Amino acid sequence: MQKQSVKELDAAAVRAKEKEYLWPSLAHYYQEPIVPVSASMRRVKDVTGKEYLDFFGGILTVSVGHAHPKVNAALKAQIDTLGHISTLYPTIPAVELAETLARLTPGRLQKSYFLASGTEADETAVMLAQVFTGSMELIALRHGYSGRSAMAMSLVGHSSYRAVPQQIAGVKHALAPYCYRCPLGLTYPNCGVRCATDIKELILSTTTGKIAGLLAEPIQGVGGFVVPPPEYFKIAVEIVKEHGGLFICDEVQTAFGRTGKHWFGIEHWGVEPDIMTMAKGVANGMPLAVCIATPEIADSFKKSQISTFGGNPMSCAAANATLGVIEDERLVDNSEKQGAKLMDGLKKLQKQYPKVVGDVRGKGLMIGVEFVVDELHGDRTPNAPICNKVFEETKKRGLLVGKGGMFGNVFRVAPPLSVTSDEIDEGLAKIGESFAAALA
Repeated sequence: MQKQSVKELDAAAVRAKEKEYLWPSLAHYYQEPIVPVSASMRRVKDVTGKEYLDFFGGILTVSVGHAHPKVNAALKAQIDTLGHISTLYPTIPAVELAETLARLTPGRLQKSYFLASGTEADETAVMLAQVFTGSMELIALRHGYSGRSAMAMSLVGHSSYRAVPQQIAGVKHALAPYCYRCPLGLTYPNCGVRCATDIKELILSTTTGKIAGLLAEPIQGVGGFVVPPPEYFKIAVEIVKEHGGLFICDEVQTAFGRTGKHWFGIEHWGVEPDIMTMAKGVANGMPLAVCIATPEIADSFKKSQISTFGGNPMSCAAANATLGVIEDERLVDNSEKQGAKLMDGLKKLQKQYPKVVGDVRGKGLMIGVEFVVDELHGDRTPNAPICNKVFEETKKRGLLVGKGGMFGNVFRVAPPLSVTSDEIDEGLAKIGESFAAALA
């Protein structure tokens, strides 16, 4: 008997086959996950033909829009010319991309190493910092997320993502700059930004006193779009430098205009990284990641390296086109403009539902809404059930969003940078209807 083609399956059959043939640990959204089959710009269609307005873009990865014609054209031209050759040979798309990144990134960042995932980029950055400084110990942040390798899981500040005990003994976790849930029970700005100054105590009490560096996201992504206070990075990086360390800025989610106004998230804090990692939005969905460093740091790595898939011509061609679209269409400015409108709309919902909406935070098109039990009476117990209800209601209304946070109680909104004003209105209307239905 001939097997049924996967293309002929309905949604229930696809989900059943996935359970049979893929690992059950794969996380999915929604009680009954949708099965996407096509997408264009900010719209996604599932196997039933239902259309969704995408306000999460494959975890902040579809930066300029699904199947963007300019990106697709560059990708199609490249695949017909040179699809794969590995890093054993220099290629024009990779060299062009590296030159563009050297121009766009802040400070003295200049030399890139291309990889296939953010996990690899973060692990490479840590190794580079260890080589350059001669120190093995590293500071990461609680609530942070760095990927799924042994090193990355040691950096991760979430127990739910750590499948095995921390394997890299030299990683120490500093307090997260999570003002809404200050781990010290303090209130900004009277706190004196203790979450940053405590890094010195952490270094002196738990390390040899000389470290390789600090790896941190400008805005914690999986952690729930946690935004540090304005002084945080200057204080933290100064302490790290005093103890011989480098600042590794993890821009996997925040890069390429996602936070509005600037190309990179860390530019909001006025601090120059020694090493920067990025992935996700760089190639509009094609697998590509970057570890970029200052010349002297990059040059300190003397051992030979190869990356079979890193910087492959197709991904680099897509990245060159993606960055070109962001520049030509002024999408960094659009992110700031539409992000302000989105923030204003979500703040209005916070005022409408002051009991359960505890915090609305973010920058540009990267905004989180944190649900709690009773903000009005000071009960900030995470309210994941309400978050899940609102989440399911958005799906019913044809809107895709994200969620996250340590406790699963943060509703994450991050549409492609090309989102229009009308689509922001549409998305806010659907979110408002979802709040009303879930909180009725």
